[in-house]
Amino acid sequence: MNAQELEKLQAMRAELEAEAQSLQEEQKNLENNVVALEEKVVSEELKKERAVIEELKNRNKAAKDAIAELAAKKKKLETKLDDVAQTQAVPSPAEEKAEEAPAQPEETQEAVKPAEVAPEVIPEEAEEDGVTVTAIEGEALVENQEAISDSPSRQEKKKRRFF
Repeated sequence: MNAQELEKLQAMRAELEAEAQSLQEEQKNLENNVVALEEKVVSEELKKERAVIEELKNRNKAAKDAIAELAAKKKKLETKLDDVAQTQAVPSPAEEKAEEAPAQPEETQEAVKPAEVAPEVIPEEAEEDGVTVTAIEGEALVENQEAISDSPSRQEKKKRRFF
């Protein structure tokens, strides 16, 4: 019995050692697979992050381009507004002559009234990104009258009329 038991135990031991070795190999394979999958996950996450970063760069570039375009358009419109303001600030030769040579106060008042009633005509310019300004009779004249009434030469005329 002892010899048979010894053989049985040795066979059982050999089976268990083979199973242990097989389990160790399986464990190593699974560990290698896990490491490979972890590397793939990290690689995919890196690709995803790079794609997100690239998309953000593109969006930021587009936003910067739009901002630059709007800034240029704003500067262009401000320049155009300044030009229009300077054009309106420079009196026409007919207005200068009327201011320099008032004949009588009553005639000057009558001569100024038709000029105030006539709406100001602004030539329209065709531009791609330009803004067309059209004077509305009532509102535009109020601003013109205020500008005219505030001018120093107009105040001098008022002083002369009362004296």
